[in-house]
Amino acid sequence: AGAVAGQAGAPPLLAGTGKDEVHLVVVVTADRGLCGGFNSNIVRAARLRVNELQRAGKTVKLLMVGRKGRDVMKREHGHLFVEALEGIGRRGVAFGEADQVARKVTALFEAGEFDVCTILYNRFKSAISQVVTFQQLIPFPVPEAEEGAAGGVAADGGAIYEYEPSEEDILTELLPRNLAVQVYRALLESAASEQGARMTAMDNATRNAGDMLDGLTLRYNRTRQAMITKELIEIISGAEAL
Repeated sequence: AGAVAGQAGAPPLLAGTGKDEVHLVVVVTADRGLCGGFNSNIVRAARLRVNELQRAGKTVKLLMVGRKGRDVMKREHGHLFVEALEGIGRRGVAFGEADQVARKVTALFEAGEFDVCTILYNRFKSAISQVVTFQQLIPFPVPEAEEGAAGGVAADGGAIYEYEPSEEDILTELLPRNLAVQVYRALLESAASEQGARMTAMDNATRNAGDMLDGLTLRYNRTRQAMITKELIEIISGAEAL
């Protein structure tokens, strides 16, 4: 990809359209709640990115994956939706589902609907920590090659690689697969982050419920003791009055 990038015959997924006017943002959230700030963090980041791009004079389109993000974003940015998907990963994320999302993105790109595509998702760091991540999908970001590594020559003076078929033909076949794999990775990271966030949220809820139960039990016992003491005082006072 590093050798082909910038050449006239580079595949469209690698070369892009040559413009930076229309941006497609794929927003990945969950279909269910009760997972702490998992969905709200993604929605907040999506809103900031939309506002930032619009202030820069760009056109923004949104492809929503997940019911929670769709329901919140449609109130303010519903007119930007190109499609909203839900039910993905309900029984575990499958590569076929990621491939369907990638095919939709590819179809939109081939139809000239956008110039740059970015996917927004939560990257799993730990059960208590998820990192909001932006990853560019189209055009494919080529890592900066080391000096001397271009043109098929290794940076350490190694072998020169010859390709059959050509680099362009190979990339034309591989880049759509790579796109599907990147979407699959994002969905897996999001699913793992969702479960970690939900586990943490439910653990905190259980702990808070226990603390509330302890407080209410203590209050009940104090009130009950106060009522018993009051009744005893009334009985004693009545007996002394006789």
